[in-house]
Amino acid sequence: MSLRAKAPLIALLAVVTLFGSRAGAVDLTAMDGEVLQVANEWARIKYQVRDKSEQLREMDALARKAGALAGRYPGQAAPLLWKGIATSEEAGMASVLKQLGYAVAARKIFEQSEATEPRGANGAVLMSLGVLYYRVPGFPMAFGDDRLARKDLETALAMDPDGLDANYFYGDFLVKQGEFAKAKTVLAHALRAPRNPQRPIWDAGRRAEVQGLLGKIDRR
Repeated sequence: MSLRAKAPLIALLAVVTLFGSRAGAVDLTAMDGEVLQVANEWARIKYQVRDKSEQLREMDALARKAGALAGRYPGQAAPLLWKGIATSEEAGMASVLKQLGYAVAARKIFEQSEATEPRGANGAVLMSLGVLYYRVPGFPMAFGDDRLARKDLETALAMDPDGLDANYFYGDFLVKQGEFAKAKTVLAHALRAPRNPQRPIWDAGRRAEVQGLLGKIDRR
């Protein structure tokens, strides 16, 4: 059984709140701009690149770019978060034999980001971990855990209650748990999130995914 058995591993993880801690003497305006570039490049690869092998190649390059960014800004959660996001996307694009390796690597990166700033990026780190936990198969195949997924996703949602991503991923989790009425409420709330003009490709792509889940609930 491959990791694909529990849905595309990561449809993962654009975050409405991009940036990590403002702590420290360094002016992080430059980092914020570079993180936004990574986020928009992620969206382009995810939503606009159709060839799967090209998608994987470009996502791998983006993971390395985010890793280099993290190296230039040690102690900041956001670059690590985006390295983890790109790595987790690779898990869904890779061959069956390589998927788990990418997923394990992504979890380690997210845990490192969480250790750097436990409540960083407005809950996006916990949300990212939660997504891994419900989309990766459980023991003995892998580390998936629906209990941990619910805990992390609900904590992330409490930190960003009106966020498009936070509501989308919690709604997706609820659909997979068969909690359709609650999922529909959460997903409808996701669509009321303010649009983000800085990230138009992500915003449109994620809203389309929300609409797709709502349609799936209505058709069941």
